[in-house]
Amino acid sequence: MNDLRLSVKCKPVAGKVDQGCGLVFRLKDADNYYLTRANALEDNVRLYHVVKGRRQQFAGWNGKVASGVWHELAVEAQGDHFQVFFNGKKVIDAHDKTFTEAGKIGVWTKADSVIYFDDLSAQPLANSH
Repeated sequence: MNDLRLSVKCKPVAGKVDQGCGLVFRLKDADNYYLTRANALEDNVRLYHVVKGRRQQFAGWNGKVASGVWHELAVEAQGDHFQVFFNGKKVIDAHDKTFTEAGKIGVWTKADSVIYFDDLSAQPLANSH
């Protein structure tokens, strides 16, 4: 699926270095994909593209991301337009043309994050190109 809504419930449980729960999409391989993630230690949600293993932020939102609480993280990707939702509220609205082809999806975390994930869902957008 190229144009899709991807969502997951996640609960940051532990981590001294990081408590990041995220979604990857349009994944070509381990070094090339989009990523949106919420971080309970930094109190923010970020949107990145990862190209040749190098992660670069192109949009973000600062706001409370509580540890020990279930959250919903979702992204709608349509062409070069990305909308990220955190707990049902749109927090990011951005454009990027790095990856235009369909790819794999998945959940993401890093460092010493301990994250619970539930209810991963991917749906095509109704007016997909």
